[in-house]
Amino acid sequence: MAKKRANGEGNIRKRKDGRWEGRYTAGYDAKTGKRIIKNVLGKTQAEVKEKLKAALEEVKGIDVTRSEDYTVATWLRTWYELYAKPNVRTATANRYELIIESYTIPHIGNVKLKKLTTRHLQKLYKELLEGGRIHIGKNQNKGLSTTTVRSVHLMLHCALDRAVKERLIPRNPSEDCIVPKPRKLDMKILPPEHIHAYLEAAQARGLLPMFYLELASGLRKGELVALRWEDVDIQSRTISVSRQYVRNPDGSLELTRPKTENSVRLVSIPQAAVELLLQEHGKHPENPYLFPSPLTGEMYHPDSVVNLHKKILKDAGLEHIRFHDLRHTFATTALQNGVDVKTVSSMLGHFDAGFTLRTYTHATRQKQDEAAATMGSFMEQVR
Repeated sequence: MAKKRANGEGNIRKRKDGRWEGRYTAGYDAKTGKRIIKNVLGKTQAEVKEKLKAALEEVKGIDVTRSEDYTVATWLRTWYELYAKPNVRTATANRYELIIESYTIPHIGNVKLKKLTTRHLQKLYKELLEGGRIHIGKNQNKGLSTTTVRSVHLMLHCALDRAVKERLIPRNPSEDCIVPKPRKLDMKILPPEHIHAYLEAAQARGLLPMFYLELASGLRKGELVALRWEDVDIQSRTISVSRQYVRNPDGSLELTRPKTENSVRLVSIPQAAVELLLQEHGKHPENPYLFPSPLTGEMYHPDSVVNLHKKILKDAGLEHIRFHDLRHTFATTALQNGVDVKTVSSMLGHFDAGFTLRTYTHATRQKQDEAAATMGSFMEQVR
């Protein structure tokens, strides 16, 4: 009985057409046990030796019978269903699905997984930066932001790492990519001198409790609309944040846990906010939602809250800022008024105080100047 040729062995011969051929065992068929033979060709024996060496290195430790089955599209969909979707929150899963189906598969989905190279990925990132946006709004360019493209890269890196672990590819081609650096956008806030006008306009629309609470707590919009009266503790002056609404790819809303485990938190609120919430609850004592929509009696749709915010700004004659900028307003105002960064971080639901400090460094400049002046006075005294 002939001895099976082990993986890593190969032979070289000269063909009748004058070219050199290197043949090697790439693996064994799982059903028949027969060898899977592959070859490389070249004009010279030396060229084939190099190609054969590279080919043998490539298949080392790879499950050839399975790796043949996958394109980039089929592997990403498999990874998403088996590894990503069951283990991440809904909003993240939705984001992954968008990246896979809209940003990646249309560009490189047909590429064989084992043939995927760094160059394929680098070209993908370039195309997304130049024209990857699906829905182009007013004053938007065709390309995706550098932050979004980095998100594409990070997801692909994770999916391809799993392919390496499953012996479908020898190494992760995303390792050598040059990823665009995120552009830091100037953060906008509602200036302190405009807060009164903003709240006056909110009160005129009967929306003061909701937007006062937002400015006093920095909640995310999905957290704000998901609040129920049972989440309010009048005695301790706190609200419990334990759920949020997120949007699915089909536009529907889903109630989930907040963004991270740190986002499940108790947030202290001022007495004035408590009194406003009591007034609000008095308008609809039987409704479980803290801020029910007057049109449906159900929770406000997050988009509706954003639209109301825009109307309030317009009523007050103020420059446009995003609803999320009210969260920034809370953080910067708290830091500038002496609230320590750890407390602000816990109220925002950030994963650590360092992230809060890096995000709002500009907001602490006033405190840094005060610290410099204090240290200057001290040093003068001890000189």
